[in-house]
This record gives sequence, C-alpha cells and structure tokens, in this order.
Amino acid sequence: MKVGIIGFGSMGRMMAEKFSASGLVDKNTLLLASRSPEKLRDAKKWATICKTNSELSSETDIVFLALRPFDLKGVLEEIRDTLKEDALIVSLNGSVTFGNLEKSLTGSTAGADSVKTCVHRIAKVIPSVTAEVDRSQTLVCYNDQVTTEDKGNLKRLLSSMGDVIELPEKELGMGSELVSCMPGFIASIFDVITKSAEEHTDIPHDQVVRMVLQTMIATGELMLKKNMSFEDVVKRVATPGGITEEGTKVVYAQFPETARELFEKTLQKRAETSQKAESQFE
Repeated sequence: MKVGIIGFGSMGRMMAEKFSASGLVDKNTLLLASRSPEKLRDAKKWATICKTNSELSSETDIVFLALRPFDLKGVLEEIRDTLKEDALIVSLNGSVTFGNLEKSLTGSTAGADSVKTCVHRIAKVIPSVTAEVDRSQTLVCYNDQVTTEDKGNLKRLLSSMGDVIELPEKELGMGSELVSCMPGFIASIFDVITKSAEEHTDIPHDQVVRMVLQTMIATGELMLKKNMSFEDVVKRVATPGGITEEGTKVVYAQFPETARELFEKTLQKRAETSQKAESQFE
C-alpha cells in the first residue's frame, strides 16, 4: 500500500512524520508533494518526493490532501484524471462537503468528447495537535463508497497518532470543537486560572503552571481509569461545607454562560468558514 500526502504545512508534515515513524510505510511507500519544494528537502531521507501532484496521485492507494479550502478545488481537478481507480481520497478539511469534493473529482478522462462520471471513495479526517505526543483524538467520516478494507487501512495509519473516532459528516463540526479546538480552549481556561492564582501567591510562575498541568493530566487519567464522571470527581473532592465546594459553586454558577457563549461563537464562525469554503466550489 502506497500513501501520498499533498501539502506539507504543519499538519501535512506532522502526519508524514508520524506515518513514517510508525513503520507502516517506508521511503518507497510514502510519497510527498508540495507547491513549495524547499519544504520537502529534509524529508528526502525517509519519503519519496514527487515533482507534481499528478505524479503522486497516479502511484498512491491513499491520497491525503492537507490543503486550505481555496487550494482544494484546484488540486482535486488537477489529480482527478490520474487517480488510481480504487484510490481513497482523504481531505483534512472538514468544511467542504462530500458532495463538492465529489463534484470536483468528476471530469473528462479520455478526451474532450468523453466525460466520465465517477463515484469516488472519500474520507474526511480531523486530527488534533495532541498527535504530536501520540494522543490525538482523530475524527474521521466516510462517504458511502468507502469499503471496510479502506476503513481498516486508514484507521491503522491514523492510529499512529492516537485514537480514531468515526462520526457522521453532520457531527464533524461539534466533534472538531471537542477534540481539535479543545486544546486551545483548555489552555486558555487554565491560563486564566493560573494568572488569577498568581495574584494570591509567591510561588514561581513555572511551578504554578506545572502544578496545574500535572493535576489536570492526573485528573483525566483518574477519570478514565476509574470510569468516573465529572460529577463523581467533584463529589469526591468537594466535601460539604469545605473549601473546594466554595470554588465549585462559583464555577457552576458563573462558567455555564461563558461555555454557552464559547460554543455559540465558535459554531457560528465554523458555519461562516464552511460557507466560504463551499463558495470555492460554485
């Protein structure tokens, strides 16, 4: 099985490095292409560098498109006539629908007088920055043409970055909020907490941050290993009339409105982004 990645920005590079390190592909079976060839200079040691996107698509069984929305349509039209018949196309852009991806992949394949109507195998994948430490909750969804074998091959690759979660296309937006955006949300929340704590202590900044981070990690592991809910942890720590209870009362009283606004704003922005992305395919 040959795997190709078109686009070598931060996400394309990260996935290529993880796939290579996993041992599932080697220099001969991992192919890379980028409109900025200089980015691929160091990758020559562990991957095959293709001169064009079409060269890559003609040789690979799984083609990852690590591209921005306004680049996606052009690349799809560029490679559609060179794709292998049973290739799996994987878009890392969740904003473009399967319908529009398919539309861009349908075109002339045998001259001006012959138009081939294709039904392609397409998946959409949303990784998380936590893939850098092999803890990504990677989202994936498929169109109706993807086979069980395709799903197995893709899951093996994506598992090199962490867990894989399959969702229907309509849930990919909220799923992205919960796993792809969440590291940013969590970091901003604990940034605020840390700065507030520092107003009441002389403990050095680096130590405060480490104390909070280690406690955050340990709390997550505790919940997962002991199958505890958030409420279970609160009850375990916040004894009635105690100090922790005073703090949790503040959180439950004031934070829900912030959380509601957070999702309202981000989902609204996601809808606007999707509209802009879809307009590129009109």
